[in-house]
Amino acid sequence: MAKSNNNAVKNEETSVSFEQAMEALETIVTKLESGDVPLETAIELFQEGMRLSNLCGQKLEQVERRIEMLVDGEGGLQRKAFAQEGSSDKGE
Repeated sequence: MAKSNNNAVKNEETSVSFEQAMEALETIVTKLESGDVPLETAIELFQEGMRLSNLCGQKLEQVERRIEMLVDGEGGLQRKAFAQEGSSDKGE
């Protein structure tokens, strides 16, 4: 049964957009910052916030891998994979 529960969590994560996850995360942060939340609820909110934070990070990584930059080269436009700041590809 743990496998079907794991699949349900994965399906939920893929159906939630980055924007929806960020909005939910902001709501959780606001509740936690208010200080009016019982300890048990605060722990649950914190755990959910960590899950959402990880989800947002994963979605950003997926998008980053998909981004390609068009670079004007000698033979016209060329496709070049997106490079992060500080990567070793800067000199090219």
